[in-house]
Amino acid sequence: MNQFQNLTKGLIKENPILVLVLGTCPTLATTTSSLNGMGMGIATTFVLIGSNVVISLLSDLIPDKVRIPAFVVIIASFVTIVDLLMQAYVPGLYEKLGISIPLIVVNCIVLGRAEAFACKNSVFSSLIDGLGMGLGFTLALGILGAMREIAGSGAIFGHKLIAGDGILIFVLAPGAFIALGYLIAVINRIKKT
Repeated sequence: MNQFQNLTKGLIKENPILVLVLGTCPTLATTTSSLNGMGMGIATTFVLIGSNVVISLLSDLIPDKVRIPAFVVIIASFVTIVDLLMQAYVPGLYEKLGISIPLIVVNCIVLGRAEAFACKNSVFSSLIDGLGMGLGFTLALGILGAMREIAGSGAIFGHKLIAGDGILIFVLAPGAFIALGYLIAVINRIKKT
């Protein structure tokens, strides 16, 4: 697989949310708006890239018996960096995302990429994989957040597009399931054609 395929596989073919259906907890919890979804996606992308690179660098030094705990420590280090940076530079978004930021540590997308790809491939390939999966995750969260925000409040990125109230259910938890279901159905339809 060349590096372009490695980068683009996370966008549609192996999109963590829309195809692999991984990381649904932060997906459903943080996509009440497009800004929240994009913020969570960017934070997770940073963690994916950083942890993939470090795990790839250290993979030969980490004994098999402690591989998963070592991966979790590396991932937790990058999550701590993201948590502190967001708290310092984007406190409004940090407050909205709340507990979802520290929970990136246990996000199955991040640990899954460390186990399935980063520990078995070169540093550069692991960096590209983390970037591609992160972009796919960010894209899925951004689209889902936009769908929910438009349907739920008639706005996108906080700017009102439609006068009046939206459909309340899309701002609530059941709306996340409904919107995600429709988005996955659209992707499945696209992949069949």
